[in-house]
Amino acid sequence: MTRKELFENIKKKQSFLCVGLDTDLKKIPEHLLKEEDPIFTFNKAIIDATAPYCVAYKPNLAFYEAFGVKGMIAFEKTVKYLKENYPDQFIIADAKRGDIGNTSKMYARTFFGEYDVDALTVAPYMGEDSVTPFLESLTPALSKGEGATKNHWVILLALTSNKGSFDFQLTEDKDGERLFEKVIRKSQEWGNDENMMFVVGATRGEMFKDIRKVAPKAFLLVPGIGAQGGSLEEVCKYGMIDDCGLIVNSSRAIIYADNTENFATVAGEKAKEVQQQMALLVERLEIRD
Repeated sequence: MTRKELFENIKKKQSFLCVGLDTDLKKIPEHLLKEEDPIFTFNKAIIDATAPYCVAYKPNLAFYEAFGVKGMIAFEKTVKYLKENYPDQFIIADAKRGDIGNTSKMYARTFFGEYDVDALTVAPYMGEDSVTPFLESLTPALSKGEGATKNHWVILLALTSNKGSFDFQLTEDKDGERLFEKVIRKSQEWGNDENMMFVVGATRGEMFKDIRKVAPKAFLLVPGIGAQGGSLEEVCKYGMIDDCGLIVNSSRAIIYADNTENFATVAGEKAKEVQQQMALLVERLEIRD
């Protein structure tokens, strides 16, 4: 999916919501455990209920890999179901990959070739040769899959909302540049605003101003709205740009809002509530246009 296509969908749906599919068998409604594939059954119901209100889905690979082959089959079925039934949805594999070049090529082959997701989260701390394999443009012959095509995106971890981010991401060099700023600045030599985004936690609030100083036009994937307590208004005040530039993720607050047989309906209602808040913010973009 191109940046233009993503923004057109944001305007059409009046939403920049991403629903995180962090599907935990210990948290889904108990009656689903009787199903042959409870993870996919849960995901399918959540997707059908929330698709009108969001522009993206973000399966977290840890919740699928934990169940071995069965979990990865559920992931594959989820991606296929989205592509066949909701082709306008931006699919993010939240896998946080990143390794030396040859290994990164294989990860790129897996997610951009085999699964053909739109975007993949990548850890940048091994540097250029661990990231560029995901950005390399190829011929359409993805079956040979050595990397990404031009319509795929790398989403680099930049400034996360966990307390451990203080250990490294916020440390400063002798010139006062913080590590997350260095990562964003340097990585823009490898990719561009058409194929690279950055993860910035919603709980960072005013620090979005600092992010925009080093990445004024980049799209940001913003987790932390909802259960983690991030403020949508604050994120948009400091982070929104002319073509929105934000994909805001909510996982637990939507998908686990109810634990009964009515879980999907409630999830849809929660997604709609967020979409309605976002619609007011998207309207401001259209007024500026």
